[in-house]
Amino acid sequence: MAIDFNLPELGEDITAGDVLRVLVKPGDVLANDQPVLELETDKATIEVPSSVAGQVKEIKVKAGDTVKVGQAILSVEENGSSPPPPPTPSTSAAATTAAEHGVPVNKVVDISRGARQSADTSHAASDLPAAPAAPSVRRMARELGVDIRQVAGSGPDGRISIEDVKAHAKRIVTGVGPADGGGAQAPDVPARALPDFSRWGAIDRQPMRAVRRKTAEHLSAAWAEVPHVTQHDLADITALEELRRRYSKQAEAAGGSLTITAIATKVVASALKVFPQFNSSIDVVAGEIVYKKYINIGIAVDTDRGLLVPVIRDADAKNVIQLSVELSGLSEKARTHKISLEDMQGGSFSISNLGGIGGSFFTPIVNLPEVAILGISRAKMEPVYAKDADRGRGRGSGDGARLVPRLMLPLSLSYDHRVIDGADGARFLRWVVEALEQPFLLALQG
Repeated sequence: MAIDFNLPELGEDITAGDVLRVLVKPGDVLANDQPVLELETDKATIEVPSSVAGQVKEIKVKAGDTVKVGQAILSVEENGSSPPPPPTPSTSAAATTAAEHGVPVNKVVDISRGARQSADTSHAASDLPAAPAAPSVRRMARELGVDIRQVAGSGPDGRISIEDVKAHAKRIVTGVGPADGGGAQAPDVPARALPDFSRWGAIDRQPMRAVRRKTAEHLSAAWAEVPHVTQHDLADITALEELRRRYSKQAEAAGGSLTITAIATKVVASALKVFPQFNSSIDVVAGEIVYKKYINIGIAVDTDRGLLVPVIRDADAKNVIQLSVELSGLSEKARTHKISLEDMQGGSFSISNLGGIGGSFFTPIVNLPEVAILGISRAKMEPVYAKDADRGRGRGSGDGARLVPRLMLPLSLSYDHRVIDGADGARFLRWVVEALEQPFLLALQG
């Protein structure tokens, strides 16, 4: 008997993906857990394993297709085994739980065959009305006493996220709607119709890739929700650059590259201990600020698929050489499509370095649910008064009349003004500047 294999749950808030490659063809003998698709989701590129075994009869998707969770991928003639049961709430919960705890997505099918979660099963009946949402979102709704059927989803096809549930709960408690400024969810704005550009010349329409769609959605939400403030400053890294060049061979011998990004990661990790409010998240519904005891730094990486942000965990516990090696490895994985969901989860602060491209200053957008992000631009030689240059090297002398060339690094700090005041933003950025200019500060205060 021929049965279909449908795209399984891939993790929380992942509803679809773009097919990069089909890994089997009609006539192939398919084994359980054998990869059948290479799929690009809005978070990572993954291989999707089959939960059925038998001879492949028909392939129902092709490279370039966008497939949704539950959509038929292929059909097989079974090897005498019974078809797998349809997905249940507890099966989906297993997939979501796997993603939340860093289990590779290609193991979700195995987890779904394991023990069922009784808490979700007991509430399955109440969740049956059509409301597209991951099990963890449904669980959040139950815990807050929210009827998920009444929540407006902001995701694709009306899919409901945890933030949608929180915003709905806040409106119930406060009686304030999104348009009044009280909700975490921005009011819906109808998509603006575009003119017919072909009236003025030739055009070429290309579909947005999954990563680009997710980036657009995430940054639009962050810009609408967060009252951004961006502060700029310059760091004199003349002496630091000399040290970086002197010790770069040690990093290369260890398998890394001693870059300004790696050094800035260490500096920021130390700064977050001095300024813990920058290592937090705001819980609008509960009226609380969540201070994280861990320091995980997300590093924005430019790839051919768009912007990805792999995370260096426990950055405060690693030296600069270790950070250089890990950063090199994560960047390579991101650019070669080997990055996993686990590699991009759990960040508490982000760094975006555009110095390799150029520019002076920019306004990075806070990566929700974080509250701050540091932007780095290209360092360049600038004339600086001698007394200011001496101060950057830890001395206070100088007649102030002599200009000297110094290598100045532009820094841009964006932060969530709901959590961080302007004075604290200035103090944080000055601490970072002084740590780059006087590395001894790391040992003294970091």
